[in-house]
Amino acid sequence: MNKDNLDHLKTLLRERTESEERHRDLLDNIQAAVVEHSADTSILYCNRLALKLLGLEKDDAMGRIAADLRWIFHREDGTVMPLEDFPVVQVLNTLKPLHNYVVGVVRPDTEELTWVLVDAFPRFDEEKVLKTVLVTFLDITERKWAEEALRESENELARFKSALDQTLECVFMFRPEGFRFVYVNEGAMRQVGYSEAELLTMSPLDIRPTHTLASFQQMVQGLLAGTPSSLFFETVHRHKDGHDIPVEINVQFVQQMDREPRFVAIARDITERKRAEEEKLGLERQIQQAQKLESLGVLAGGIAHDFNNILATILGNADLALERLSPHSPARINIQDIEKASRRAADLAKQMLAYSGKGRFVVEPIDLGEFIEEMAHLLEVSISKKAVLKYNFADNLPPFNGDATQIRQIIVNLIINATEAIGNRSGVIAISTGAMHCDHSYLEGIDSSVIVGLEEPLAEDIYVYLEVADTGCGMDAKTLEKIFDPFFTTKFTGRGLGLSATLGIVRGHKGAIKIYSEVGKGTTFKVLFPASESPVHRAALPEEEGVAGTWHGEGTILIVDDEETICAMGRQMVEYMGFTALTAADGREALEVFREHSAEIVCVLLDLTMPHMDGEETFRELRRMQPNVKVILCSGYNSQTATQNFTGKGLAGFIQKPYRMALLKETLAQLLGS
Repeated sequence: MNKDNLDHLKTLLRERTESEERHRDLLDNIQAAVVEHSADTSILYCNRLALKLLGLEKDDAMGRIAADLRWIFHREDGTVMPLEDFPVVQVLNTLKPLHNYVVGVVRPDTEELTWVLVDAFPRFDEEKVLKTVLVTFLDITERKWAEEALRESENELARFKSALDQTLECVFMFRPEGFRFVYVNEGAMRQVGYSEAELLTMSPLDIRPTHTLASFQQMVQGLLAGTPSSLFFETVHRHKDGHDIPVEINVQFVQQMDREPRFVAIARDITERKRAEEEKLGLERQIQQAQKLESLGVLAGGIAHDFNNILATILGNADLALERLSPHSPARINIQDIEKASRRAADLAKQMLAYSGKGRFVVEPIDLGEFIEEMAHLLEVSISKKAVLKYNFADNLPPFNGDATQIRQIIVNLIINATEAIGNRSGVIAISTGAMHCDHSYLEGIDSSVIVGLEEPLAEDIYVYLEVADTGCGMDAKTLEKIFDPFFTTKFTGRGLGLSATLGIVRGHKGAIKIYSEVGKGTTFKVLFPASESPVHRAALPEEEGVAGTWHGEGTILIVDDEETICAMGRQMVEYMGFTALTAADGREALEVFREHSAEIVCVLLDLTMPHMDGEETFRELRRMQPNVKVILCSGYNSQTATQNFTGKGLAGFIQKPYRMALLKETLAQLLGS
């Protein structure tokens, strides 16, 4: 070989060596591990990353065959891989490339599982004889862990969604960007009536009519900033059919790993709770109303009692004056006017008692149509000249049981109320009567102010009704709430009890009131009374005064009353009738007087309400001292109320204050005889 040829050969060897070094440097610095095997699986070459991942030194690796290595290969399902499934063996057996083959490798020095993604392909010489197998692999352990975590997370999410679909809570999940729902459970779909597909195109603003975009954005920004970390509030969800559902919302901000942040809102339907709260408030209002009525009833009863005592003195002295005056005396007219005014005042005291709703009336069957016809003249003069009164009476009305005086008061109050509502304008007042069957649904609409005063709930039955309708100014909702309040008026102060007294009378008759009113269009009051099967009968006309004629009494009468004026007036009355009078200021004093004069006392006029010892206890002691003692009870309360605790105990009679001398004389004449 000449020198030139030798130099050329050296140059080629040097260039080849440099090329191999460049290739090794390139292979040592790439991110993939590279191993070259011979046809018998022995290792011909490993780059730096392959040696590191496989835990081998370069000298130990060269010439080793796969079967001699103590690596344990695993399939992707976790089972141990046999030798024939090794990537290099598969290529040697098939002479075909192998791509994206996942293998788990357990190194003997660490016993840690490393997952690698393998690519292997055969290399042939010019004659297409297998020369080597080149294997490249990437460490995908972290990716496998992430995939496993993702699968577990997805499984957990699936289990979570399944659990949420089974729960009674309504769960809405939405994004902070765009506020679109990304998940809703079955409960949420049931609550608002939309399908899942519909809701996933919507946002919370589409089902919350009370929220604005600005307020919602402020809420979301606060949650993102962690101020507060969660929200708890009440709002309204609008159902697909248009009705509103009160809900209680709890919103939490949730973010898992590198996933997109979410807001989870749990919406609880609180319709039943709201209904219960409203019922509780209604009950509390009824209790407060009942307590107010009870307090006012006590107040009215106390005032009426004292008022009746004063009126008893006035009427008694007026009677005595009339008896003693000459029939031709001009003063008789003045005294008779005093008497009439006192009787009107006594009627006012009865109204005060009726307001409490506890009064008992002189009950009789009433034909409502005939009753109003008898009052027609009185009603016509009670209305303004610009108002027209119209009647619409039903035929063959059943009667109802009521106190004529109190029913008359209701009608007058309603007519006056109607004419004042019309004012100075022209208008119509229509009075109608009828009968109707009232079921529970109708009776439940009765104003609670009426209901609270009833001892028992209104029963389904036939009711006779009186309806007074006017074309006046009408009332708004706030006014309607207060019309039965005795301290509320739309007129000037001190107008009177008005509708408050009407309410008390209606409650006392176990009736009801329904009110229909609209501002600018007028008001209708419908008063209902339970129908009765008792026949209507006409009461006999009262006899003229002085039914006892010229009767004169004998003996001693004991007058017991804590009011000195009552005792003085009573003394004059009985002495005028021919009796001797003894007086006592209370029950204790009455027992002492009776003990000393029991042989001469023929009758006791006993007040019901007194200090120290009341009328009931005094009566009991008098009966114990003398079983046949004749006692007439005197009270401002009516007979049923005053005598309810004396039934069957031998009470001789009852006189309601204020009373006239003619009534006292007649009562004594019937009791003591001639």
